[in-house]
Amino acid sequence: MSATQPYIPRIGERGAERERYRSSRLVELKIWWREVDRVLLFLILTLMAIGTVAVAAASPASARRLSTAEVTLPDLYFYWQHLRVQLVGIVVLLGVSMLAKDNARRLGVVVAGLMLGLLFLVPVIGFEVNGARRWIDLGFSFQPSEFLKPCFAVALAWILSWRIREPNLPVVAVASAAMGLIAVLLMLQPNFGATILFAGVWFVLIMLAGVSLPRIGALIAAGVTLMTATYFLYDNARYRIDAFLFGGTAYDQVDLAEKTLLAGGWTGTGMWLGTQKLRLPEAHTDYIFSVIGEEFGLVVCALIVVLYLALIVRVLVRMADEENLFTLLAATGLATQIGGQAFINIMVNLQLFPSKGMTLPLISYGGSSTIAMCLAAGLLLAITRRNPFLSRESAGLRALLAQQLGKREGDRS
Repeated sequence: MSATQPYIPRIGERGAERERYRSSRLVELKIWWREVDRVLLFLILTLMAIGTVAVAAASPASARRLSTAEVTLPDLYFYWQHLRVQLVGIVVLLGVSMLAKDNARRLGVVVAGLMLGLLFLVPVIGFEVNGARRWIDLGFSFQPSEFLKPCFAVALAWILSWRIREPNLPVVAVASAAMGLIAVLLMLQPNFGATILFAGVWFVLIMLAGVSLPRIGALIAAGVTLMTATYFLYDNARYRIDAFLFGGTAYDQVDLAEKTLLAGGWTGTGMWLGTQKLRLPEAHTDYIFSVIGEEFGLVVCALIVVLYLALIVRVLVRMADEENLFTLLAATGLATQIGGQAFINIMVNLQLFPSKGMTLPLISYGGSSTIAMCLAAGLLLAITRRNPFLSRESAGLRALLAQQLGKREGDRS
């Protein structure tokens, strides 16, 4: 064969190469199945399955409400849309969960940087939906803040984990500056609910990072001051809080949501038999928990709450003896983000919290928000995968909390 002649594999060699590729992929799948938290995966997929049924129940109400004289939406319009997006979301979830931990961290940090850059562009090129400029159209519409939520937790955990190698780095100051920048960009949209959620994730990770008790007190005082200033300077927040405390007409969705939630009693009216949901705005997104209450009963609502609590507890139990500080912080941050968003949404539906325009994670209808939540779940599964060759950096969540408690007891004395 000439030195310049390209090598062309024979038919048998091509078949062997394909067989080796299939074999390597099978080995990767076996490793993933052995390392992934199957209980956590089951809880996530169960919530998504409940969401599929719930969107089918809520779709007629939203379709009829959004139909016009020119265009009549089919009753199951949002259900079929949700199924298509869920299929994409499951691919994202499983694909991300198969990443190695370092690659999952890199993905989270890179996406966080990209979404932060897009947040700067939202006030310039974004478009309004329901009075808020949160969306960007790049051939498809999405909210950068939705994809930033899970990636913010990963990026913040990465920054705070630098302290384990270089204790003198000002990681808390860097993390706080990033939180402040994101809060300003979100309030410009305006997106007060997302700002609260981001702040909650930041606060939990800052506490785990070892901030002293006096500094935590100062942070809480600063937060109360900012919340008070927001009430007087931020019209949207003031209207929602006033409506929550004193009742109102422009923002009375919360009252309708509570009536819908309780209309079905303990066992519900049955699927597609609810009538209160027909009056409810955003029945398939923000207030889907109320639709579940009317048609499937308060028992199913309680089951959903238990599933979210089980997801959070499962992550915390798995982190109790985690050896890698980044893993500990990132998993806790992601669990806080998912659990915090579910808590806010459920409290709004129970009329225990002002309306926030926030979906119920893994259950509500959504386009970019569903895919973003599947990204969060995939990152959580990837980061909590067990690797027997991890180097020991910390003694786990249990020891870390005990250490922080000991420090704070020392500060008091």
